[in-house]
Amino acid sequence: MPERALPEALAEEVKRLGPADIMVGIPSFKNAATIGHVTRAAQAGLVQYFPDSKPVLVNADAGSPDGTGRVVIETQPPDYVERILLVRPRNRLQRMSLTYPEVDGVGGKGAALRTIFQIADALGVEALVVVDSDLRSIVPEWIELLAGPILKGGFDYVTPLYQRYKYDGTITNTVTYPLNRALYGLRLRQPIGGDFGVSGDLVKHYLEQDDWTPDISKFGIDIWMTVKAITGGFAVSQTRLGAKIHDPKDPGADLGPMFSQVVSTILRLTVEHSDHWLGVQGSHNVPTYGFERYADPPPLDVDVVRLLAAFTRGRVALGDAWALLVAPERMTALDTLATEAAAALDEITRSDTPSTADDAEYNISDELWARIIYDLALTARGETMEMDRLIAALVPIYFARVASLVIEAREMTTQQAETLVERQARAYEAAKPDLVARWRDGEGLKARKPKRKTSRSKTRSSKAKKA
Repeated sequence: MPERALPEALAEEVKRLGPADIMVGIPSFKNAATIGHVTRAAQAGLVQYFPDSKPVLVNADAGSPDGTGRVVIETQPPDYVERILLVRPRNRLQRMSLTYPEVDGVGGKGAALRTIFQIADALGVEALVVVDSDLRSIVPEWIELLAGPILKGGFDYVTPLYQRYKYDGTITNTVTYPLNRALYGLRLRQPIGGDFGVSGDLVKHYLEQDDWTPDISKFGIDIWMTVKAITGGFAVSQTRLGAKIHDPKDPGADLGPMFSQVVSTILRLTVEHSDHWLGVQGSHNVPTYGFERYADPPPLDVDVVRLLAAFTRGRVALGDAWALLVAPERMTALDTLATEAAAALDEITRSDTPSTADDAEYNISDELWARIIYDLALTARGETMEMDRLIAALVPIYFARVASLVIEAREMTTQQAETLVERQARAYEAAKPDLVARWRDGEGLKARKPKRKTSRSKTRSSKAKKA
């Protein structure tokens, strides 16, 4: 378990800041181009909305070579913010930029946030707000929207409610939102949103946990925070922030490592906290703060050909592993889908046909995808396969699911595409009773070992029967 206390050198620097009421934390790595805007907005939000509180802004950086930390310190000083807002705060805003220490030799967003938690705990803050360092849409009001429910409403955890482009947030839309909702019964739309508010009590709870893993030191941190808040009995809510404009990522090109870290973390937590979700039925809305906003987030291009090609390659390279992960009927469906994907790619890439990716017709049903994720949860429970190998086998199937959603939503507006996310969430809820029954029957606890190979086709058949 990582140390709860700050390293001595950092502890001395934090001690000089003295106690504080509210803190904004900004984790970063090579964000010199955007972090200045984030810092200005955060400073203005602290001065404008919390003039009677003692505020602190902390940047936890990974040692960026582009001078990210220097930008934070040199960005327009707090007294300038006070003049332009015509607000005279009771306490001067203090700022700090540091290079965070790794956690057990692993660095990443989670390691940065652990340092931020330690500083917030040492300062004794009532509310901690964390915002991403690549935001282009943040405004000063975000600080109030994320801290207000804690300081005014008594909540402990505040997640964001964004308007995102229809192809953005694919890990959230296909896994973390629908799975978290079905398991714990709370409709937290952005459980890994990146921008959030945390009470001082919940910060202490995070630092007391003993299940910190290397994935949590990276991008697994957001879903870990959400699940720990829920299972710890803390009051959760969400807040409307409008459009999220940041550095977008193509799922097929950029999200593989993030997907692995997030999904491995949520699967581990599903096993660890089964006593919290086995008896939960259905779902309900959570308190939502802030005024309804309408905005058009910028478009994001997704390479459907790349996604389908990764799926077809995955069937060849990982088909035997798939047969160990999912039930036989799901394996049969994946075989069929891989054949259809190969045919669609052939149509798109042949020089004698006018077909393009926009013409592709391809679909993985909501029910099939939900049940695949539940199969994986049972596999994770049984520890019959190393988590890294399990997730690596899932990634091509995830790419295929994203391709299916992109194709289905191509003629929809962002608002219309939200119905697909809601439909997916309902499919998870509908399939949950089967998961609960299999879990209570002990499925996944008995190791499933493949028979000795005789031929490629017979091996697949035998493994499918054992899946």
